[in-house]
Amino acid sequence: MNPINTIQPIRWAENHLQLLDQRLLPQQNIYLSLKDAPATAQAITDMVVRGAPAIGITAAYGVVLAARVAYAKAGDNWRQAIAADMQKLAASRPTAVNLFWALQRLSALFPDISGDPEPVLLAEALHIQQQDITDNQIMGDFGAAYLPENSEIITHCNAGALATGGYGTALGVVRSAWTAGKLQRVYADETRPWLQGARLTAWEMVQEKIPVTLIAEGAAAARMQQGNISWVIVGSDRIANNGDVANKIGTCGLAILARYYGVKFMVVAPTSTIDMQLNSGAEIPIEQRAGNELLQCGQQHIAADGAEAWNPVFDVTPADLVDVLVTERGAIEKPNQEKIAQLMK
Repeated sequence: MNPINTIQPIRWAENHLQLLDQRLLPQQNIYLSLKDAPATAQAITDMVVRGAPAIGITAAYGVVLAARVAYAKAGDNWRQAIAADMQKLAASRPTAVNLFWALQRLSALFPDISGDPEPVLLAEALHIQQQDITDNQIMGDFGAAYLPENSEIITHCNAGALATGGYGTALGVVRSAWTAGKLQRVYADETRPWLQGARLTAWEMVQEKIPVTLIAEGAAAARMQQGNISWVIVGSDRIANNGDVANKIGTCGLAILARYYGVKFMVVAPTSTIDMQLNSGAEIPIEQRAGNELLQCGQQHIAADGAEAWNPVFDVTPADLVDVLVTERGAIEKPNQEKIAQLMK
């Protein structure tokens, strides 16, 4: 198992939740301390934490905080008192299915808890985070096995330690491949409008001394055209049961470019990201965020006055553009409904 990983985006310390504020990276490395569920939900909405697995883990800790408050207020009637906080957590981000998976997993424990619910729920939240890290390491090794020697890869957004409990999904493959001596360089799409590639992926790679080169999304085609790119590797926020993949806006275009230039396309995600209730990507809810995220960069207004913005956060990549789907249960080549059903049994 690969030991590399020095980044802790989510911590339970001093009896409360601590989140590395990803909005401030790479200039500042600051943790926010959260002591209740509404603050946790707001942190998810405000992009303090992002990435489907990390959102799910954060929501799990949010339930712990909600239960603490509910039990202090209502005693044995805490199950009724916790309902409003659970709704706030569920409404914080609509696309990341891991959020709802985590809430359901902790809610399933409610009926059998007697007395103070916090110890039972905290143990489960801690287990979810540790299991995520372990699963990421497994996925990293599965995915790295597909990379040839001296690989150069392109990735989009951030699917690393910052987007998970630690280690990462797409960047977990990068970490495993680097440790195995198979990786030469990562090309990171800058990923407008939040610049997760520039601010987060590049930062993670620099922290661990993995060679990284930043490119604009519009440069990806030119880089593939020059050759030597073996894989595009991305994460996912939700996967339909037919293999369609919702990921950060721009992923679908990257997959189309990869197919044209003969570059393989890999999606790396835990099985908690697969939504077996959805038959295709057309059913995945796509979050729309404020137009100002496009009309300005940071606090600087960059667009012409009067211009409007369309700002979907995710797009859907059809399953037939995915060469390999890597999960902690194994890898599926050319994923489809039948193969995913078999994986999820």
